Amino acid sequence: MNQNKLETLSNLFEGKEIRSIWDSEKEDYYFSVVDVIAALTDSVEPRKYWSVLKNRLKKEGSELTTKCSQLKMKAPDGKIRLRDALDTKGILRLIESVPSPKAEPFKLWLANLGSERIDEVFDPEIAIKRAINYYRKRGYSDKWIEARLKGILDRNKLTDVWKDCGITENCEFGILTNEIYKEWSGMKANEYKEFKGLHKESLRDNMSDIEIALTDLGELATRELAKEHKPFGLEQNKEIAKMGGNVSKVARENLEEKLGKSIIDNKNKLNYQYLEEKKK
Repeated sequence: MNQNKLETLSNLFEGKEIRSIWDSEKEDYYFSVVDVIAALTDSVEPRKYWSVLKNRLKKEGSELTTKCSQLKMKAPDGKIRLRDALDTKGILRLIESVPSPKAEPFKLWLANLGSERIDEVFDPEIAIKRAINYYRKRGYSDKWIEARLKGILDRNKLTDVWKDCGITENCEFGILTNEIYKEWSGMKANEYKEFKGLHKESLRDNMSDIEIALTDLGELATRELAKEHKPFGLEQNKEIAKMGGNVSKVARENLEEKLGKSIIDNKNKLNYQYLEEKKK
C-alpha cells in the first residue's frame, strides 16, 4: 500500500482518537482494532481485552480474526509499531461482537441500516428518494441532481455494453474506467480523487461542470465505439476505452487552448478536510 497515508480521525467514538490508514488503491480505511476496543469498552488494557475477544471469536468459528492486517501505526510514544487493523466492514463486524453498552448505539444503527436496505429491495423508489434528499442537503440543485441521475443511467448503459463484450469482473470494469480517465485527464480515477483531496467520496460529485462533461463524453464515446467495433475481452476493450478517452482529450485540449488554462483543478465540494500526517 505505497500510497497510504497515516491518519488520525478525531471526533469519532465520542471524540476518542482512532488511528487509521487510508488505502488509496482499495479506497478503504484500515482502523486500529485496539483503539476501537478502547473507545467502546473503556478498558484499561484494551490489548488484553482484544486478545481475549480474539480467542473467543476463534472458538465461535468467526473469520474476523483472519481478516486482520498487521499495519504500521504511530504509538503514543511517537514510535511506529505494527498493530492489528481491520477495514471498514471488519470494524463494523467487530463492533457487533463487543459486549459493551457503548457498542449498542452502533449495533442499533446497523440494524436500522439493514432494515432500510431490505425495504429498498421491495420498493427501489425509496433508495432514489434517499439519494435525492442526500444531494439536496449537500446543497446541489434539482437540475444538477437530475443530470447526476441521468449520468448514472448512462454509466449503466456502458457497463451493459462491456458485459456484452465479455467483461464480467468488477476489477475489469475499474480497469476500463481508468483507461478512459487516464487518456483524457492523465490520471487514473483514484489518482484523480487524491488530486482533489477525496477518499471514499464520489469523484463525479466533486467535479466541475466541464470535468463532468468530459467524463461523460469519454464514456459515451467508448460505448458507441464498443457497439460499432465489438471488441471482446479485456485487452481489446482497453484499446476501445483509450479511443473513447481520446475523444475527450481532444475536446479538452481544444478548450484549454482557447481558455489559456487547464480545466482540471483540485477543488472539491467537501465541507471538511482530512488531517493527514505524511509518511516519512
